[in-house]
Order: sequence, then C-alpha cells, then structure tokens
Amino acid sequence: MTDAVGLSPSAPPSAGAAGPYRWRWVALFVILAAEVMDLLDSLVTNIAGPSIRQDIGGGESTIQWLGAAYTLAMAIGLITGGRLGDIFGRRRMFMIGAAGFTLGSLACGLAQEPWQLIAARVAQGLLGAVMLPQGLGIMKEIFSPKEQGAAFGMFGPVMGLSTVGGPILAGWLIDADFAGTGWRMIFLINIPLGLFAFIGGRIFLPARADGRTVRLDLVGALLAAVGAATVIYPLVQGRENDWPLWAFALLAVGVAVFGVFGWYEARRKAAGADPLVEPSLFAKRGFSGGMVLGLIFFTAMTGFWLTFSLYTQLGLHFTALKSGLAGVPASVGMVIAFVASQALQRFGRKVMHAGLLVMVAGVLGLMYTLHSQGAAVTPWQTVPALAVAGLGMGLVMAPFFGMVLASVDAHETGSASGTLTAVQQLGGALGSAILGTVFFERLKTADFASAEQITLWTEVGMLVAVFAAIFLLPKHARPEDGEGAPEGSGEGNDEESAAVPGPRKDGERQPV
Repeated sequence: MTDAVGLSPSAPPSAGAAGPYRWRWVALFVILAAEVMDLLDSLVTNIAGPSIRQDIGGGESTIQWLGAAYTLAMAIGLITGGRLGDIFGRRRMFMIGAAGFTLGSLACGLAQEPWQLIAARVAQGLLGAVMLPQGLGIMKEIFSPKEQGAAFGMFGPVMGLSTVGGPILAGWLIDADFAGTGWRMIFLINIPLGLFAFIGGRIFLPARADGRTVRLDLVGALLAAVGAATVIYPLVQGRENDWPLWAFALLAVGVAVFGVFGWYEARRKAAGADPLVEPSLFAKRGFSGGMVLGLIFFTAMTGFWLTFSLYTQLGLHFTALKSGLAGVPASVGMVIAFVASQALQRFGRKVMHAGLLVMVAGVLGLMYTLHSQGAAVTPWQTVPALAVAGLGMGLVMAPFFGMVLASVDAHETGSASGTLTAVQQLGGALGSAILGTVFFERLKTADFASAEQITLWTEVGMLVAVFAAIFLLPKHARPEDGEGAPEGSGEGNDEESAAVPGPRKDGERQPV
C-alpha cells in the first residue's frame, strides 16, 4: 500500500541511486519537533518543582522524582528503543512514541496526586525513548552523506534555543497561570507539538520494511532496568526514611544486578545472539573511562541545575520566571562553547580538561557570590559566575561523545553510542537523587544558603574526579576524514559515529 506521500514501504526512499527523498527537509522538522518536546520536558520540572509540590503536595523527594523518574525511564528505554525501530519499522515506532509521549504529557497536566504525576513522567520517558532514536535513524536513511552534516547541524541551534528558552518558558507559563492551569501548562503545551509530530510523521516520514532479523535482548533490558531502579530508589527515598537498612540493602542489590547483567551479556554474545551491549567495549580503557566520566559529569551537572533552582525559589524567594531567567547566562555560555568547540577540536582532550577548570572556577565564583551577598543576591550578581560555569560545561560536553567513541571499533559504534546515551540519562537521574539528597539532608540542620554551599562543594569534588577520568580517554577524537585512527582508537572513522549530534543540557540525552 502506498502511503500519503506516494512512498512504498517495500521500496524505502533514501539518498541512493534513485535520487534523494523528496520530503527529507520537511521530515527533518518533524523529527526536530520531537526533540524539542524531550528537551523541554527534561528541563521544565527544575523550575516547576516547588510550584507542583505546593499545589498537589508530596514530600521533598517528590521534587527529585519529577526529574529522576523521567530520565531514569528514558535511560532504560533508550537501550532497546533503537532496536524496536530495526524490528518493527522506524516510522511506525516514531508515531507510537509520539502518540504515547503526548498522552503522557496530558496525564501529567491532569495529575491530582504526586504518584500520578511521577507515573506519567515515567510513561513520558519510556515513550520518548521509543520515539527519539527513530528520528536519527531515519535521517541517516534519507539524507546523503554530503547532506547529513547540514541536517545534523540543525540540532545545535535547536538544542541551544531550547536550553536557553526552556526554563524561561516554564517560568513564564507558571507565572502567567493561563486559565488557572499554573504549572500544568508546561506539560499541556506538548499536546500541539505531539500532534504535529504524529501527523507529520504519518505524512512525511518514509515507511520501510527493513527485514532485519535483530532480536531484542529482553532479559538484558530487564536486568539493566532493575539494576538502575534499585540504585536510584534508595538514594531518593532513603533520606526521607532516615536511611533504614533496606536502603543500603537495595543499593547492594543494584550493584549485584549490574554484575549479573555484565555476565549475561558476555554469555549471550558467546552464544552468537545479539547482546544489548557489546561486551568487548568494556575491555577498552577509553570507553570504560568515558562511561565513568560521563556518569559523574552528568550527575554533577543535573544536580547543579536542580539545586540552584531550588535555592533561588525556596531560599531567595524568586518567582518561577525569575529563577528561569537567572540560569540564562549559563545556557548562553554553553551555546558559545558549542560553537567554539569546532575550532578547538585539534586540541583533543585538552579542551575537556580546560573546560573542567573553567567550570570549577565558575562554581567557586558562584559560591563566593552567594556567600558574600547572602539573601540580598540578585540574578544580575550571579551572571559572571554562571556564564563561566556554563562555558566550562559546554567545553566538556561538546567533545565528549567524539572522544569516547574514538576508542571503539567501527562495528561497536552503534552499541557504544546507545550505551553512552543511556549513561548520560542515568547520570541525570543520579544527579536528582544524589545532589538533591545532599541539599535536602543539609536543610535538616541548616538554612538554604548552607545547603546550597555544601551541595556546590560536593559538585566541585565530582568535577575533580571527572578531571582525573579524562586521562583515560584517547588524546584525540577519531579524525573526520578517515585518514587513520588516533592512538587508542579502533578502526578509524565510521558513518555511525559521524551521525551523533551535538550535546545538550541537563537531562540531556545524546540521541542515537
């Protein structure tokens, strides 16, 4: 059957001998609409958390779960989301994901109890993980290698605008209180975007029957999900229950489950089946070090934004809009770093080391500003420190994926990219759990200013650990021209690694 744009599923359009796909640039905007939904929803609850808790109740951990539930579900779902597209078709899974994400957003906007909202956030994360990988796969099919650079280059401006505009939009919607919706509008605004993605996907995305025989590693996916959940849950809930024995027992179970996961994946690979993660990756120092580095860095970065938003709203009594505006200098600094990183690629991992030092300087500068100005601090007084911190974040994030992928072989790139994406999201969940817990734990015996100070010191400690972990990476990323692999890399450049778009902020997922 021919679809709405005259495309036969059995003859997938691509940038091949038959010519380029006619609607490829329109399809790109459909895919970008899905990206915008995810970007906004990974950011808005940092701003909306206090308003949500004031309206529907819940403990302090509710604020942590608003972000952690989404990113944890996304991390778990991304492990298998791309494979679902391989098996059932990318357009079909994109549309299912878009429809489910939209319904999840509606459920968030209608939630009356904290558990209902958290459950809806989990649904958003899982369905987003089904939707987002399909768009990137479709782009590789419909754009020629020559056009892919321009197509994937669109992600940078979109991510930058969403990073800057997301918190401002969330604050404005909450303060505007349209029709009495308050914070609910930050989720309801996804409905027109989701409908556009669904209808646009049906009309403009190509249908194809891939015919691949990849089989899902359901046991591996279940083990990864159980391991992640049994680590995150006690970190968030343990504090509210005065750290009972079960919290530490669950943490131990989580670590053990990840060990079983590694053993099972190696066994599955040896049996000739498709593993969820290529076991050979963990034998590479650059990749293993990159996973540790990424987990700590994205934990620190997500926790930084969460606790800064909590401090400005609860401690300094900023409105939601004012709190969102306060973070703009850091977002602008990140965008500048993303642009500048293109000219700094030849310096390899030195750029990441420099970025860490710059970020630490910014965090220390923020600590000094908050300490010296006290409760009288204004957003203008935090501009220099936040701009420096954001610049450092961007200098670390921009080369991160390229540096880590430089240490893997061509046939491992798909698995490595997906694993790194999941690690990035898992770091987002850990950031809400760990640094949110540090912040609220300190509030038991001290004021908001002291809670923010101890959280920022924890942040600095994490960044020092990241600085050390960077030495495990190759000195340079894989060269773009394929002229040979740098020291510590695999087989040189490959097509998949070139398709990984630029980095993003908080909650931020590197879609593959």
